[in-house]
Amino acid sequence: YNFAYLDEQTKRMIRRAILKGIAIPGYQVPFASREMPMPYGWGTGGVQVTASIIGPDDVLKVIDQGADDTTNAVSIRAFFRKVANVAVTTETAKATIIQTRHRIPEHPLTSGQVLVYQVPIPEPLRFLEPRETETRKMHALEEYGLMHVKLYEDIARHGRIATTYAYPVRVEGRYVMDPSPTPKFDNPKMHRSPALQLFGAGREKRIYALPPFTDVVSLDFEDHPFEVQTFDQPCA
Repeated sequence: YNFAYLDEQTKRMIRRAILKGIAIPGYQVPFASREMPMPYGWGTGGVQVTASIIGPDDVLKVIDQGADDTTNAVSIRAFFRKVANVAVTTETAKATIIQTRHRIPEHPLTSGQVLVYQVPIPEPLRFLEPRETETRKMHALEEYGLMHVKLYEDIARHGRIATTYAYPVRVEGRYVMDPSPTPKFDNPKMHRSPALQLFGAGREKRIYALPPFTDVVSLDFEDHPFEVQTFDQPCA
């Protein structure tokens, strides 16, 4: 196999998609997703993005639900150690590339770091409008009223916006984006982060990106502003 498993032509194709995503923050760029030595749904999109940008001098950190020792994180870390022979770490500050599933590290990210998200469903409108042809039109025309109706229905039923993960965000005042299934309280970490954030959805064949210091605002209403949930008691 080639360095980092993927052939160089595939890496160039994915890098072009990444560059387009960086140029148009929040826009879902189609790409020809390759089969990887792991099943779809286990991070194939994130792995392809990481494989396309990683170099011999990079230091890789992989987390799943915020932990370094879960099955998914251990498997992907071992995969890259084998196919790229790169250094790995469990410390956020020492990593140049961080691949994550469902969490953003608690330690503040810095300029020069890259955060790669594993994304199962990149389309934020999927459960409101299942037709891909229609959601693409809605993004093109900036018609996001359906999303606001969904948030309003939450308020009507629960007295608050009840969405606790994959909470939709507006990127640079333009595209509505799914931040991957990160918990709601991680959303503020995306706003004007100094790190480059890349999102890869292998099964759905989509890549999107947030350049450093991008405005990322969680959707809300004037009388019901976005707020991070708090809990009176621990879960156990």
